[in-house]
This record gives sequence, C-alpha cells and structure tokens, in this order.
Amino acid sequence: MAEKTSAALGLFDGVHIGHRRVLELALKNAENGLVPAVFTFEPDTVLKKPTGCDGYIYTAAEKLRILKNLGFNEIYSPSFSHICGMSGEEFARDILAKELNVAAVCCGNNFRFGKNASCGTEELRKFGKKYGFDVFVAEDASLEGTVVSSGEIRRLLLNGNIALANRLLGAPYAVSAEVVKGAALGRTIGFPTANQLFADNQLVVKFGVYRAETVIDGITYQAMTNIGIKPTVDYGGKPLAETFISGFSGDIYGRMIQVQLLEFMRPEKKFGSVDELKAQIADDLKKSIR
Repeated sequence: MAEKTSAALGLFDGVHIGHRRVLELALKNAENGLVPAVFTFEPDTVLKKPTGCDGYIYTAAEKLRILKNLGFNEIYSPSFSHICGMSGEEFARDILAKELNVAAVCCGNNFRFGKNASCGTEELRKFGKKYGFDVFVAEDASLEGTVVSSGEIRRLLLNGNIALANRLLGAPYAVSAEVVKGAALGRTIGFPTANQLFADNQLVVKFGVYRAETVIDGITYQAMTNIGIKPTVDYGGKPLAETFISGFSGDIYGRMIQVQLLEFMRPEKKFGSVDELKAQIADDLKKSIR
C-alpha cells in the first residue's frame, strides 16, 4: 500500500457485533486521513474446522462481501500457510508495516499472532513503537450478559436459535451461494425451489424449515427455506438450502443469491408420501409468507 492505512486485524468469522467494534474503530481512525483496511485469513486455510466446533460461519466470499459493505475496500486475506511460520515481529514488520503500511492497527482483546499464536496485544504495542504504528484495542461486546463470540453464534445456529444468532451477528444469517440444479421435485409438485450447497468446512445450521428472505438483483422477496438432506427424496448429496421464493419467477441457475434466515419454524422430517410432503409445504408457506 502506498498510502498509510488504519487496519482492523482478525479472522472475523461471521463479522458479528464484537468484530464490528474492531472494524468501527479502524473506520474511526481512518477519518484522520488514513485508508481503512482489513487484515484477515481465508477461513478454509486456517484449519479444516475451528477447534471444538462444526465449521466456519461464513465462506471467504461472504465475509469479504460484508467487509466491503461496511466500507473496507483494502482487504488483505492471505492463506494461513503464507504467514503461519512468521514470528510476531516478522508479522508486524513485513505484513503490517511493509505490506499494509499501517499507521494504526485495531484488534480485539484476544487477538493472537506470530508462530504458534505466541503474541498478543502487549507484544503488538511493543512492535508498534518499533515500526511506527499505533495500536487500538476494542472492548468485548456483550448482549444480555453474554460475551459475543463466534463460538456462541455457532452454538445458537446449530440449535436453531436463529433469532438470537442474528442479533449477535448484527444482521440476518445468510446463505450466499450459487444456485445449483437439484432433483426438481419441488417444480413437479408446484413448489419450485432454489438449491444452494454449503461449502466444505462451513457450518451447517440446524436442519429444518425457516422463514426467510431472498435477495435477487437488489430486490428482497419473502421466502421459505429448508436446510437438510431431503429425507423424503434421496438427494444423495451434501446438506443444502432449498428455498421457495414468493413472487419471483425466472431462471437463476448458476447465479449467486443471498438467502437470509429469519425464524426457525420446525425440524426437518421424513414424510410417508409426496402428498404428505405437499400438504406440509402448503401449511409451512401459510406461516412463513406474510
């Protein structure tokens, strides 16, 4: 970077309201004539899955989309293998001072860096004095007495508590992925759906039916989404999001769309016949399309 930057540092999985404190601090410092920037990692290159959980909340593409919408156009997101062997000082000197040309860096209390995560905020301040940048540490965010964390959000998503997860995220949880061809059963029974696969190592929320909204070409449509593996009809594939979009018609195969989950309605279940499935879908739609 030729211009001096104010950089937010972190993995930012989910870009939740705690992360946004760090990001807002970087944007505030950027008001002093600095370029707002982010240093992060590509989720699938840090670990196959975060320790003790069931995958990453968002893909790299979705995370970058959110960061750009928040006002960050300069985003440095290397593979973990590129920097995992660096000492803390090498990271501060070569990545922060040289690559990002930082004047200010912002992070959370638990930010770790350097080989084997050997350094924290105290070491970051020390390196800042040596290499000419200021360090700002954001306070943890809490909601109803609970410290906001990606781990807590994962737990809520796995339990189907989408309403509280959305509050901690600061925005509705979204499935942003390409629409792929499915078994086409929905179309044959009068309920055409858009099918989206979850990425490898991405957390899959609790299987079941959700009230949702779908954004296509900037227009928001009411929707209903089933997350699961199609137990009534053998899909034979990965878990997927299968969404009926109210008021929309058109060919969106191969396109990226965003499905926002708003309310968990019922668990996924297997039906005895296609007619039972049709009746249940009709009932679910009455409750979800308002």
